[in-house]
Amino acid sequence: MRRDRDSLCGFALYEVLIGVTIFAIGVLTLGRSVENCMNASALSTQEDRVRQILANQMAEIQATPGAPDEKKERKFDTGYGPITVVQQSIPAEMKTENNLEVRGINRVTLTAKWARSGVNQERRLEFYVYRAG
Repeated sequence: MRRDRDSLCGFALYEVLIGVTIFAIGVLTLGRSVENCMNASALSTQEDRVRQILANQMAEIQATPGAPDEKKERKFDTGYGPITVVQQSIPAEMKTENNLEVRGINRVTLTAKWARSGVNQERRLEFYVYRAG
């Protein structure tokens, strides 16, 4: 009779060990999920800053009188590292329905370059600027 009682107690110990193991795996998985959420939040914030820098540069170019610079490079320091914005402007070769060339329209390309965890990232924005004259 004593042997049966000891085997039942041993079985209960295995159940506890299995339960603790499952709990530990769950805690580790939860920690990994929280880490992924924090990384996604940081990436989203960094992307928002890049978009804001590009939008500000576009507004500045549109508000500045005269033709945009052909090539210009600016660096911005953010909390996530430096961002380099390269501006390129070329005349847009546009024609009307009557095949007349439209003058005074430039196609401006803004390219933001930065590094995220050692991997180079790039975002590009193209728009047109009209200057009469």
